[in-house]
Amino acid sequence: MTTLDGRPGSALLVIDVQNDVIGGAHRRDEVVLAIRGLVDRARDERVPVVWIQHSDEHLPFGSDGWQFVPELVRDQAEALVPKEYADAFEDSELEAVLADAQVGRIVVTGSQTDECIRATIHGGLVRGYDVTLVGDAHTTEDLSEWGAPTPDLVIAHTNLYWSNHRAPGRTAEVVDAAAVDFR
Repeated sequence: MTTLDGRPGSALLVIDVQNDVIGGAHRRDEVVLAIRGLVDRARDERVPVVWIQHSDEHLPFGSDGWQFVPELVRDQAEALVPKEYADAFEDSELEAVLADAQVGRIVVTGSQTDECIRATIHGGLVRGYDVTLVGDAHTTEDLSEWGAPTPDLVIAHTNLYWSNHRAPGRTAEVVDAAAVDFR
């Protein structure tokens, strides 16, 4: 139902599953395992997997912390999109990568729920994409010391509001990894 003409395909986005981003995140191992399963399924179904990798002054390009976690290995044929902003579309090549692959629906996984995940799901929807958030395949660190809710509540709230989000001619949904349908 995307508003993007001639873009019937789906793509799996793996956002910022990098050592220093997800290292201390809530349910890190379970989330990485869910993402790995989705990557394997996408590859089996010939669905594009797009790897998104953040860098900034706190996460320097090329550093150990900047690397993807060792449990997830990008195939060299899969797109890699570097980014410097929370919204993976902002000032990056993501839109061009998705357009080239005729993608109108993004399936979103990764970290951090309250920053890059939220920014990217909203960024995708306003740009005309159907957006599926994988409810058990995104996570965040504990920022409650600074007044944020605990990570479990941040994740639950994001899943709740995204499952009720709407926009003309586009869909927003939340499904668990086992229920993702790439068609």
